[in-house]
This record gives sequence, C-alpha cells and structure tokens, in this order.
Amino acid sequence: MYSGKVAVVTGGGAGLGRELALGLAARGARVAVCDLNGDWADETARMVRAAGGDALSEAVDVGDSAAMGAFAGRVAGHFGAVHQLYNNAGIAIEGKPITRLADDEIEKVLRVNLWGAFNGTRAFLPHLKDSGDGLLCNIASLNGMLALGGAAPYCASKSAVIGLTESVRIEMLQARAPVAVALVLPGGIATDIARRLPPDWDDLTPERQAQIKAQIDENYRKYLKMPPEVAARDILKKLARGRRRITVTPKAYWLDLLVRAIPAQYPKLVAGAMRG
Repeated sequence: MYSGKVAVVTGGGAGLGRELALGLAARGARVAVCDLNGDWADETARMVRAAGGDALSEAVDVGDSAAMGAFAGRVAGHFGAVHQLYNNAGIAIEGKPITRLADDEIEKVLRVNLWGAFNGTRAFLPHLKDSGDGLLCNIASLNGMLALGGAAPYCASKSAVIGLTESVRIEMLQARAPVAVALVLPGGIATDIARRLPPDWDDLTPERQAQIKAQIDENYRKYLKMPPEVAARDILKKLARGRRRITVTPKAYWLDLLVRAIPAQYPKLVAGAMRG
C-alpha cells in the first residue's frame, strides 16, 4: 500500500499533515511535502530524512492553480511518478456570525480549503492515473457534515470538499481508472489550526485579544482530544484496509451517524448545545 510509493502531502508543514508525511515515510513511501510556510515544509522533510526516508519539500500556495500545477510537475520529475495525494491543507478563522464576516475572510478560507483541494486534485490526478495504482485522499472535516454556528466559511468549504471527493470517485469508477478515492472526516484533532489567531489580531484591543485567546484555549481543551500522530496512524491504517470513507475519533463516528440519521433535526441539537 505504501512501500515504494511516492506520496504528496499538502499542508505538510505541521499538525496532521506533518504526521501523515512521517507516517507514510515510516511505511516505506517517498514523500513530497508542500506548505505555504516553506520553513515548516523543510523541517518536515528533514525529519523524514533523519528517520532514513526520502523527501522533497517546497513552499507552495495551494490556492494558486498554476503553482500547484508546477509543483506536480516537479514532484513527478524528481521521483519519476506520483502514486498518492493527500489534500490536507486547511485553515480556519475566528468564529463570527455570518453578517460580521468580511469578504476577504471568507475568500481566504475558501481559497485554501476548497480551491486547494480542487487545485491539488486537478494537478496530480493525471499522474495518479499514470502510476497505475493511484490514491487520492481528501481531508475534509466532520464539520462538513455537522455544521457549527459561527463557522460558515469553514463548514461550507469542507462540505464542498465532500462533494468534490464523491464526484471524483464517481468519475474514476465510470472511467475504470486505476485511482482509489478516499474521504477523511476528522473531528477533534489537536492541531494548531484551532489555535491560529485572527488576521486583525494586532488591531484588536487588549480586552478583545484576551477574550479571543480564552475562547481558543477553552475550545482546544474541550473539543480537541486526539493527538495528530494518533489520527495520522488511524487514517493510514484504515486506508491500508481498504476504507474509503474514514471518520477520525469515536465522537466523529457517532456524530456522523447522527447527522445522516436525522439531517433535518440535528441543527436544533447543535444550537442547543452551543447555547448551553
């Protein structure tokens, strides 16, 4: 499943992406890592090499289709093939009601979470087909299924990634192409995405900064329980077993079932829980 394969991880400079890259390399894959922060991507590559693996790293904006296309070409040229793509790059912003969101805040989230998945898929899919044994793995979120108030851009982007993934899976099945397509729905993973400060942080009053920081810390403590290395190990194990729709954390599994069982009623339950 992994030994001898070439695997690409976007957003591989930290958190789940880094742990996926390390886990893939530990299982015998050669790894290409990209991240908007090139220093983070380079550090992941150094960690892979220190453990005896082979890695390539670059600073890439996944929201830039031309940049992703060029990156795909360089990876294929360097390794000779690309077998697996993990569209993992993602961001979130401070929770706000939808009427308080600025255009640039919405666009920033969609550019990374949605356009990043589109651009990665379009750039690498021909290489995955050519490999004869391809895997496209899109990291969405439980919140693409179970929405939260105050998180419209994030939830919308991850819902769209679910639709993108399922559409591409159908295309591959229709064409009998040699590419498996997998969807991952993490929930409650302790990554730095939940600790990122809003872009206007320096313009906020000290009182507002203290409020936001306290809320971030509380959400991290209450909801983010699974370490990213445990999540990555779970994902890779389930992929190797042939799973193509993967929930991560037990809570995500049960909440996914709940949403599919009572899709019209679950928003009332979520609203009540968030008020409570």
